[in-house]
Amino acid sequence: MLVLGRKKGESIIIDDNIEIIVTAIEGDTIKLGFKAPKHITIHRKEIYLEIQEENRLATSNVINLSDFLNMKQ
Repeated sequence: MLVLGRKKGESIIIDDNIEIIVTAIEGDTIKLGFKAPKHITIHRKEIYLEIQEENRLATSNVINLSDFLNMKQ
């Protein structure tokens, strides 16, 4: 893990096309701004983990096609 110190208004560049900017510091909370290409998704970690779990659940509920066809009868 790389740990960097930054002040308000300073930024970090990742891979030539992602910029993370410190926009505000309020007590124990910092606010970050992100500039990245539209094809790059950015999520808070807790949201990312929820998406991963939903995807896992969705793929674990696969129905056999023949079972599905028998349900209609």
